[in-house]
Amino acid sequence: MKRTITAALLLLLCAGFALAQEESKGTADEKIAEVKGAVDGINEQMAAMQSTLDALAKIKFTGYLQEQFQVADSDAAPSFAGGNFASGVHSRFLLRRGRMKLTYDNVLTQYVLQIDVAQTGLAIKDAYITVKEPWMKAFSLTTGVFDRPFGFEISYSSSSREAPERTRMYQTLFPGERDMGAKIEYATESGPLNFLNFKGGLFNGTRENIVENDNFKDFIGRLGATLPFSEQNFEIDGGISVYSGQVNVGKGNRIYKQSGKAYSIDSTTTLTLGKYFDRTYMGADVQLYYDLPIIGGMSLRGEVITGEQPGSNNANWQTANTFYNAAGNMYRRNFMGYYINYVQNVGDKNQFVLKYDEFDPNTDIASTDALNNGSNFTPGDIKFTTLGLGWIYHWDGNVKFTLYYDMVSNEKVPSTVTAASLKPYAVDLKDNVMTLRVQYKF
Repeated sequence: MKRTITAALLLLLCAGFALAQEESKGTADEKIAEVKGAVDGINEQMAAMQSTLDALAKIKFTGYLQEQFQVADSDAAPSFAGGNFASGVHSRFLLRRGRMKLTYDNVLTQYVLQIDVAQTGLAIKDAYITVKEPWMKAFSLTTGVFDRPFGFEISYSSSSREAPERTRMYQTLFPGERDMGAKIEYATESGPLNFLNFKGGLFNGTRENIVENDNFKDFIGRLGATLPFSEQNFEIDGGISVYSGQVNVGKGNRIYKQSGKAYSIDSTTTLTLGKYFDRTYMGADVQLYYDLPIIGGMSLRGEVITGEQPGSNNANWQTANTFYNAAGNMYRRNFMGYYINYVQNVGDKNQFVLKYDEFDPNTDIASTDALNNGSNFTPGDIKFTTLGLGWIYHWDGNVKFTLYYDMVSNEKVPSTVTAASLKPYAVDLKDNVMTLRVQYKF
């Protein structure tokens, strides 16, 4: 009997143990399933987050702010160093530029929007779309508002440029730097033609935010080359540019052309709305870069532009097709301008700048011709030269300080000139400007 009871108890214990094992196994499986489900849920969330992060990685915000203090030689000094000084004013604080740029880069496509906030208000600087072909990835199409593809100085960012402003030549010929249109660009990092680059297209010819007022489109293009000599720490870049456009002549306006040393009415032009006047530029630019032992890197840049430019009687920078409804007459002038810019790095934080530029808005006439009877010589024919000296100190990766002095000289007319508009130019204008600027860039 005792043996029977003992055997029964052992059977019960084994059955209980087996049942406990089954229940424990079921509980463990459920827990594993719960953990696996949680892990899968986290993975799904991470995948969704990664997709969002990948999209955000394509978005880039950049910008810079330029605050400056300026002093001119005289009150109400005319200036290309940020605009003319106000009446009775020869010193000023100025918010020169406040840029914010949004870029969405999706490898073969790109969206760019840049705005500028300054004392003059809010303005659009860039608004364009770029599409690149997927095969060689060498050709791209850009359409919208962007830099005119001419020369070097236009596309050299104001945040990187050593001189506070672009030259008088560029400010006169390309006010605002940008226009609305479409361009084709070629650039590749490999292949036998990787040293060449090209960009060219058609534009309204009315600046970036001005509505088109005629059916003619201006062509602007540049063919460039880059020749690196890595072993010598030396590089040569350069290019040739062309601008071929037209300006619409307003109804009833007259066109004056150069005839010898004087202006005369262009009798071959029918003075009716819809007639056009050619605006043609040819340019060449070169940039040399060399890393000097011990001292640091240096750059020597130069550019020359010549051509035919429309203007009013007293100015030569009305390049935005403003003659369409203008009341004044149009003057045709042959011009020439150039600049030389030298920058020397000293260590990691200091740069010294020397820049010289000259702009002659009328190469067919000299200041002494202002005395010629019937010459029609005006302030729009005066040649200017500017010598700039500057020092730049890079405080850190974001902030830099610039101290720059523009010494401006104008072509002088004879002191016996009788025209009231020309009398100020019998001497050198007091229009030198000192600029102290601080820039924050991110």
